[in-house]
Amino acid sequence: MIKLLRKPQFLRFPPSSFWLMVLLSGCPLSHAIHAQNTTENTQTSNPTLRTILVTDDNDEVLANVSIKNVRTGMFATTSSNGIATIDAQLGDKIGIYCVGTFLKEISIKDISERVVLSSQNPAVARIKPIRGLFNQSLQTELTAGSSQAIYNKDLQKMPATSILNTLVGRLAGTSTFQFSGQPGSDAISFGLRGQGPLVIIDGIPRQLTIFDLEEIESITVHKDALSNAMLGVRGNGGALVINTRKGSASNAKMSFTAQTAIQQPLKFPKGLDAYNYAKLYNEARVNDGLTPVYTDAALQAYATNSDPYNYPNVNWRDATLEPSSRMDRYTFSATGGNNFSKYFISFDHINQTGLLKKNTTTPYNTNNNFKSYTIRSNVDLQLNSKLSGGIYLLGLIRNSNDAGIGTGNILNSILNTPNNAYPAYNPNGSYGGNQQFQNNILAQTIGSGYQQNFKRDMLADFYLKRTLDEIASGMWIKAVGSYYATLSENVVRNKTFAVFQRNVSATGQETYQQFGVNGDQSNYNYMDYQGRSDYLELSLGYDKNKGNHGVNAVLLANRQNSVSGSELPYTITGLAGRMGYNYKQKYILDLAFGLNGSNRYPTGGTTKYGFFPAVGLAWNISKEDFLQSQAWISYLKLYASYGKNGNDNPGYFSYIQRYFDNTGAVFGTGAGGNTGVTEEPLANPNITFEKSNKLNIGLTGGLFDNSLGFTVEYYNMQYYDLLIQRGRNSSILGNVYPTENIGKNQYTGIDLQLNWQKSTSIGDFYATANAGIQNSKVIYIDEVTQPYSWMYRTGERVGQLFGYISDGFYQTTAELQSRATTVGYQPQLGDLKYKDLNNDGVINQLDVAPIGPQSPYITFGSTLGYSRKGFDFSVLVQGVANRVILANANSMLAFQNGGFGQAFEQHLDRWTPTNPNASYPRVWLGTNTNNQLVSTFWARSGDYVRLKNIELGYTLPSKLCKNIKVQGIRVFANATNLVTFNADKYLDPEGFSSNYPIQRVFNFGVNLKL
Repeated sequence: MIKLLRKPQFLRFPPSSFWLMVLLSGCPLSHAIHAQNTTENTQTSNPTLRTILVTDDNDEVLANVSIKNVRTGMFATTSSNGIATIDAQLGDKIGIYCVGTFLKEISIKDISERVVLSSQNPAVARIKPIRGLFNQSLQTELTAGSSQAIYNKDLQKMPATSILNTLVGRLAGTSTFQFSGQPGSDAISFGLRGQGPLVIIDGIPRQLTIFDLEEIESITVHKDALSNAMLGVRGNGGALVINTRKGSASNAKMSFTAQTAIQQPLKFPKGLDAYNYAKLYNEARVNDGLTPVYTDAALQAYATNSDPYNYPNVNWRDATLEPSSRMDRYTFSATGGNNFSKYFISFDHINQTGLLKKNTTTPYNTNNNFKSYTIRSNVDLQLNSKLSGGIYLLGLIRNSNDAGIGTGNILNSILNTPNNAYPAYNPNGSYGGNQQFQNNILAQTIGSGYQQNFKRDMLADFYLKRTLDEIASGMWIKAVGSYYATLSENVVRNKTFAVFQRNVSATGQETYQQFGVNGDQSNYNYMDYQGRSDYLELSLGYDKNKGNHGVNAVLLANRQNSVSGSELPYTITGLAGRMGYNYKQKYILDLAFGLNGSNRYPTGGTTKYGFFPAVGLAWNISKEDFLQSQAWISYLKLYASYGKNGNDNPGYFSYIQRYFDNTGAVFGTGAGGNTGVTEEPLANPNITFEKSNKLNIGLTGGLFDNSLGFTVEYYNMQYYDLLIQRGRNSSILGNVYPTENIGKNQYTGIDLQLNWQKSTSIGDFYATANAGIQNSKVIYIDEVTQPYSWMYRTGERVGQLFGYISDGFYQTTAELQSRATTVGYQPQLGDLKYKDLNNDGVINQLDVAPIGPQSPYITFGSTLGYSRKGFDFSVLVQGVANRVILANANSMLAFQNGGFGQAFEQHLDRWTPTNPNASYPRVWLGTNTNNQLVSTFWARSGDYVRLKNIELGYTLPSKLCKNIKVQGIRVFANATNLVTFNADKYLDPEGFSSNYPIQRVFNFGVNLKL
């Protein structure tokens, strides 16, 4: 009989992991052994008592899941640790139910079983609590706020260094924009309903976004006034709440993941070869009234590459950049604990190489590499039956290396240097160059030395929490303290280099003219930035359900003090609170407020602190009797909120009039002379925080036995007291106007979210779709009276692009004589022509009008997934619509850099008399005051659809894993930025403004669970 008994698999301690758990948790050995033996004794006393552990596919335990023995009809419910016990015999069928919805059935094969539910199922999503601002746990059914979360499994599908990159296309109402793919600097800009949200990590506002992805449990966006009211003066932009993983009372579980990725540039401007460049350059000179400089013999030499030193044709991109780079990532984590202590630890290492080529003979690295090391330790302690505490530590090291002159300068040189400028090397092995081009790009890459950057971040959070049931059942008090320090140091070891122009005389004698010097290596370091922040919080809470009534409330006081560099401290202090009440879980009332301010406003004034209240109502319609007969409606909730949020944007003590020394003017003579003083912008003694009033109305539900979930939200946000300079600024004043709280903007929109999940005999399917549709409007900017309606910024979209309206090219001499022309410019055939909106015969500022889209801005994303017998597959598509980008970077213009720059493949389709329907105007050298005006010609569509991510994985059968003494093995491959569909084939719709292209990533990995 005894031999038939087995310890629960998810409670068994393998010898090595058991001792590791004891060591990390600080738990007395006798206590740990007692906890294990207690479980064994319970099982022995009742041999038919089975334990069921229910988790989702993020490995997070699920509470309030019902299990039913089909044979006996007995029910049980999982507790907060995801475990339920039920009387059952081997072979009994157990049904799994979530919020009344049947999800799956299992057969009892052992004393302990584990059930994994899909997090994509709407029923599962409903029982998962969402994370509030200050570490509150909120039930989605019992709040009127607008929030949405994604979890660990989805975050790890992308090989990214920043957590922001993992959010692309997954959350309704969010917008993302990636400017660069440079290692260590590839994070996206992240917007929430048109604003920049505050990042909150484990309940405390932070600036960090680089994390070990395995340490993240969930990321939640809070969108409306109610959800962000407790932030007070920091709630205007919404919040991005990051919750890190914590330990649980279970045996030690370890995970190791190894990944390696190949990175390739998505789009890089393709420069012309020397022959086409020279031909086009001659044409541009003729167009500008000059004579050609390249003879037919020179053109022939460029075409045949017969004399590569006198007539070079160097593809600088291929000469200095690798076609691909690499990223390796290794992550280890361990979690576990007992009734006394719980822990989660993780270690993450990233090694990412750049695209710069290296010289194998150089004794130091000149590539733009990035390395990071992240260590996380979260320990929670149950000190006694009433007192608990925790210590959360994070250490982050980020090291980067670069060529001495910098990757940005090298890439800029590639865009500004034609292929025929000079040879990379001369016949004698020296660097090629000349008086015009003294910056040999290859020398910049491998011969300019190197520079390094060292960033260090340290974070320590502490808390103590005590129940106050002796005062009132459900009451508690909590104290939180935190310290964060960061610094960035640069070490520069660069050097100068000489270039040589090869000259051959008529007799064949070879001489070299030197430009620049081969200088010694310089060695210096400096502090790029440093900062620190401390945070204190004291909160009092109450959470109680009694009969038909449920109340949860929290009141807290907090203070955050931050110092950046040599600046004076920036301190935000205040109070905040939230109270939720529900009756029969049908009718919900939410109240929240923030009362706070900062130290950078006038002391004693009325502008220093603000009160930001919000209210929300919700109705769980599906709990009403009149909907019980509608079986196809599984869940339905209507909710609304209205409130006030703030934004603290005071500047650096801008209410004080400041004066600075100006060495340009000296009064008096000799050593006793006095330096002149310059008055800075006028002070604003009435400056205060910006504000917003926000309305949010939503409907969420589950249909057809919770297989289909949906959320629809409408919002109307009125931003006012925005700090701007008056549009009526005048130079007559002799100084710059201050920023004043006078601006007003409005944002309205709709967020849509759909979730579908279906389990069938051929596998499990799921699909999600989200979209954000937003209109914005400038309400007030104190704009000057304009002579024409199209000139007004007021009433247009926020951030609307203004410029001239292009009307094609000048095609005939008659048009040159009859069309309105740009002031101070004599147009030629093939130049851009513009619409004369006021019909005065002149193109000037009176013809500037909106040139961006007038329709709503749309963001969208969709995920499809499938899994069966260990295989899993998912694909994410993401994009935007009704967006415009200004394509006037150097790579879009020919012969910039004073007329000596490169030209690109799109310029071959330029206007000529024989190519009147060209895509580019006639070519010119340098700057053209007519053709380069901001206009609809350069305002290109920024709409795109991108196959953002695709992943295929396989999890080995559990029986095979047990044979090799591991809990699980999963191998996977994923890819990011695979295909992009957009209107302009020469531009990446996101990275068009950066020299460093966005990367396409192919990633392969394996995960071992021990």
